[in-house]
Amino acid sequence: MFEVKVEKRDDQVVIKWQFSKTEIPISEIINVTYDHTYAGESKTAMRIGYPYGTTDRILIQTARKDYLIYTSVGATKEKILSLLSS
Repeated sequence: MFEVKVEKRDDQVVIKWQFSKTEIPISEIINVTYDHTYAGESKTAMRIGYPYGTTDRILIQTARKDYLIYTSVGATKEKILSLLSS
């Protein structure tokens, strides 16, 4: 199974999972938090990753859309926050 990968490209955070790629402009990101619910609070969020057997659910809130990342890779939230500040 492929794991979710997060990287910065120009002025965007790029999230890759399996054969999909999601690009989020850094200027639109409002908040990055953990979502401690199983399916996510935001019912309209774009879900990225395999929800079963993962330990973390990271919510990225933007002006237009919310993104919910399912991952077991430790420190993914911290990596996203460091990409925003660099």
